[in-house]
Amino acid sequence: MSLKGSAGGAKQQARGALRVGVIGAGIMGSNHARVLAGMPDVTLVGTVDPLPAHRARVTDLTGCRTFASLDELIVAGVDAVTIAAPTHLHHEIALACIARGIHLLVEKPIASTVEEGRDIVSAAQQAGVTLMVGHVERFNPAVAAIKHAISGEDILSIAITRVGPFPPRMSNVGVVIDLAVHDIDLIRWFTESDIVEVQPQLSSAVAEREDIALLQFRTASGVLAHINTNWLTPFKARNVTVATRGKYVMGDLLTRQVTECFGFKPDGSYSMRHLPVGHDEPLRAELIAFVHAVRSGGLPAVTGDEGVASLEIATRCLEAPARPASSARKVPRRAVG
Repeated sequence: MSLKGSAGGAKQQARGALRVGVIGAGIMGSNHARVLAGMPDVTLVGTVDPLPAHRARVTDLTGCRTFASLDELIVAGVDAVTIAAPTHLHHEIALACIARGIHLLVEKPIASTVEEGRDIVSAAQQAGVTLMVGHVERFNPAVAAIKHAISGEDILSIAITRVGPFPPRMSNVGVVIDLAVHDIDLIRWFTESDIVEVQPQLSSAVAEREDIALLQFRTASGVLAHINTNWLTPFKARNVTVATRGKYVMGDLLTRQVTECFGFKPDGSYSMRHLPVGHDEPLRAELIAFVHAVRSGGLPAVTGDEGVASLEIATRCLEAPARPASSARKVPRRAVG
């Protein structure tokens, strides 16, 4: 994507429709364009992608204009953009937009490296533009119901399963960056505490990069957390369980069913109830939150610092030294009988 040319001056949102562009017309970018095209008080200026096939697809989906370069979108005039390009391009594109005073939502992960993520955050702060990171799972109605249920509770442990088949679109990242980073963010959000201990177990069964990850964490507040993720399961599963001193909450993020166990008695009995869960599309809720943050100038729902913090924990999981099985002391089995 070309980054040459001028924006014709910094674009600030004016009264009336907010002019928004989408950078990247892959699966996620196409969905961004679809949702933005249907939002009130938003004008979808167009979508940028260097591939003609991607541009044709998003045009068929939304009828919006498409551009082969970022320059063309900027010249058309935008107040804000969503960046759904490949992760390795986030840093370059984000800095180019920030330099022109354009507000931005960057899909997770915020960048390829923690250093690049910090560059983006620092540049946005200096320029005074809104920066939000697209951790869309926070906007899943089931996740919101879980967050509400555990509010004010003394959380003891969190367990999250996020598994599914190998995605053909993946090329340069493994399950930790593609999948587990969602749940690292949720653990930090649920506990409102930083992760201070990381104990990862990774394996590459069929892919070049890790396709199985069992990750254990401890937060600064003492919560124990566990993430089980892989690309080897023939079906998708997204489950969250949270144990507190007063209740046990179970959520299926796909079916959006959340159940709460409470009222534990000495005889082992307890009560159970299903919690109300909304029906909003998570991506639509996320983009509404982004537009609101741009218009109000308030703190976005997922800040750049939060995006960097989750990427940093994911990176630590990948950098932690593996413990080879051969290092374990072998004890001969005792004969029985």
